[in-house]
Amino acid sequence: MSSAFQSYRVSAYNTAKQSENKMHDDTVARRFGFSGGLVPGVDVMAYMMHLPVAKWGRAFLERGLIEARFVKPVYDGETVDLRAIESDGALSIEVESRGEVCATGSASLPAAAPAVSLADFKEVAAVAERKPVNASSYEFGKWLGTVPRSWAGDAAKDYLADIRETDPIYLRESLAHPGMLQKIMNRVLVDNAILGPWIHVGSRMQLLSAGKAGDEITARAKVTGNYEKKGHRFVELDALVVANGATPLAHCWHIAIYQPREQAAA
Repeated sequence: MSSAFQSYRVSAYNTAKQSENKMHDDTVARRFGFSGGLVPGVDVMAYMMHLPVAKWGRAFLERGLIEARFVKPVYDGETVDLRAIESDGALSIEVESRGEVCATGSASLPAAAPAVSLADFKEVAAVAERKPVNASSYEFGKWLGTVPRSWAGDAAKDYLADIRETDPIYLRESLAHPGMLQKIMNRVLVDNAILGPWIHVGSRMQLLSAGKAGDEITARAKVTGNYEKKGHRFVELDALVVANGATPLAHCWHIAIYQPREQAAA
C-alpha cells in the first residue's frame, strides 16, 4: 500500500452559456436555486482527467478507468482545486470550489483494456425529428444513437483551451481528449429529444483505445434506468462510444436528471 498526493488548479469556464440546456444560463439556473449557470459536468470531469493522465500518460488514454459524481455546482470563473490521493495504485479525486466539495471520483489503470464487442451494442441512428421529452423518449431498454461529431484542427485546440487543458500530449500526439467522449454521451440525450433544463449527475468511463483528433465519434446507448427519485426524473445509459464506426473508444455509464422536480411539477 502506498500513498501520494497530486493537485491541479483551473479557472472554471462555462462552455455552455449558449447551450439549449438552459441550466447553463444564469437567469434560468437561478430559478432552480443555483447562483448562476452551471459549468457542464462533462467539463468538470474533463478537469478531473488531467490528474490520471499526468500520472499514467498515454496508457491511461488507452485503457484507463475513471468515475465521477457531481454533488455541488461549479460556476464560471471560479477557482477549482483538484486533489488526488493515490492508494493501492488508484487515485481518489476531489474537486473543490468555494470551500465546498463539488465532485468526487476515482481513476485507475487496469492491466489491459477489457474486450468489448461492437456487436453487443446495437447501432441505431438518432431520431429524425426531435420532439419534446416525454415518457417514451428514454424508455427502459430502448437503444439510442447520436449524430456523428468530430473535433479536428482548430476545433480540437479550442476544446482544449475551453477545458483549460495544459498537458501537451494531445497536441503533440494528435490525440482526442477523453472529455470529448463525455460530450458525446450528453448528445445521446440531446440528439433524441428536446429537453428543458437538465443536469448531468455522474459517469463512469472505461477507456478502450486512444482516440485521434478528427475521429468521427458516435455512441450506441441502451437505456438501463428511467425512474423518479425525490421528484426528479432520472435516466441511466450504458453505452459504447465508437470512432469512425469501427473502433470502440470507451464503455460508458451515464446518469442524468432529464426532468428536475421544479420542471416536472410545472
